[in-house]
Amino acid sequence: MSSAVAVPVWLFALLVALAAWALLERLLMPGVRWWLRRRVNRVIDEVNTRLNISIRPFQLTKRAVLIDRLVYDPKVAEAMQDYAAEQNMPREVAQAKVQHYAREIVPAFNAYVYFRVGYWIAERFARLLYRVRVGFADNERLARIDPQATVVFVMNHRSNMDYVLAAFLAAEHTALSYAVGEWARIWPLTQLIRAMGAYFVRRNSKNALYRRVLERYVHMATQEGVCQAVFPEGGLSRDGRLQAPRLGILDYMLRGFDPEQGRDIVFVPVGINYDRTLEDRSLVRRLDPAAARRSRWFVVRTTFGFVARNLWLMLRSRWHRFGYASVNFGSPVSARDWCRRDGVNFAALDGEQRFAQVERLAGELMECVARLVPVLPVPLLAEAVLAAPQGQSEYDLTARVYDRIEALQRAGAVVIVPSRTRAHSVETALNMLKLRRMVVTSEGLCRPAPEALEVLAYYRNSLAAWPA
Repeated sequence: MSSAVAVPVWLFALLVALAAWALLERLLMPGVRWWLRRRVNRVIDEVNTRLNISIRPFQLTKRAVLIDRLVYDPKVAEAMQDYAAEQNMPREVAQAKVQHYAREIVPAFNAYVYFRVGYWIAERFARLLYRVRVGFADNERLARIDPQATVVFVMNHRSNMDYVLAAFLAAEHTALSYAVGEWARIWPLTQLIRAMGAYFVRRNSKNALYRRVLERYVHMATQEGVCQAVFPEGGLSRDGRLQAPRLGILDYMLRGFDPEQGRDIVFVPVGINYDRTLEDRSLVRRLDPAAARRSRWFVVRTTFGFVARNLWLMLRSRWHRFGYASVNFGSPVSARDWCRRDGVNFAALDGEQRFAQVERLAGELMECVARLVPVLPVPLLAEAVLAAPQGQSEYDLTARVYDRIEALQRAGAVVIVPSRTRAHSVETALNMLKLRRMVVTSEGLCRPAPEALEVLAYYRNSLAAWPA
């Protein structure tokens, strides 16, 4: 009984690995899960005491349960049967597609990741790059929002930094759920974004089955009171102006809305602007249909080069932040009050009528957003420089900017140029444009650089709601 048994080395290694896995799975992992769950529950209890809009039970439901709920939704099942018949495929194959779409869309919200990891990263990153300012917030009316209402932040889309900036600034009030495009579906960003409560969207998808699954998820989240943030423009503005709203997500939210019953939906207009948009040149370049498409390698190389240059400047203590990044929160718009005012019941309208009303509401919201876009020093300088392309002295340029600031303030715009540091802010913005070779100085005159005219126009166009 005590004799030795010889086994190959590979078999011994396999047995050791299996034993280690069993030890990890049966003894260590349950304890780790319990410890993590305890910390998450502690975070939830703590943040719910200070949030204006509490974390909803829907957000705390296990992801597998939400996926099953979505897959077996009656309207999704009906669309699946129609799709299978149309494509002449077995029902099981169509259901597998629905399962795939549901797994792709449904987030895996984690309160600890959102309020401890995500908030910390977002705050540090935003403040590292910009001087972050909340220019205006209608706090009195925001505080009066029904705690049980579904709150939807409606924003303009200037940069991919919008996700970071808005999530960081709103984290003191609520946890935001975003619709994120396919650009973010790369490891490990996908896992982090899902844990932050965002859901992925295939933009411009013509697949009717996919759109039905997405519609039902948005409907579920809205009905359950999940606070969301939407960019009606559907993508980043390429010319700096607000784009015409795309109505898909808003239509999904309002499709079954009845003003006489259920939760109210409250839209909060939000305006965002930057003294420097990180993607400005690439966005403007896309306006040229003849421009050659850049390869993925070019994008990666350029991005790493940009990061490396700025890190090198930081190490040499010569780096400066990219100016202001500012957000304005407008007055909330209740869908219930809006419907009662105009005698609209979205749930009772057919598709064409409903879409027309959604378009009208979206137009009103985007008008509010346009007037909330903060006025910052660089857009002001860009406008002033382009107003005199033949050249002007720095004194005349500064005077032109000061006059424009006074006119904008009288018109009710939110200008993020503090009176006590106005001269310094304007001078800093002008130096930024000179360092980026967008403004050149010769013979004592400041002129727009010919190769930078479109980029300067991009920044000037953020003031389009306030004609000169």
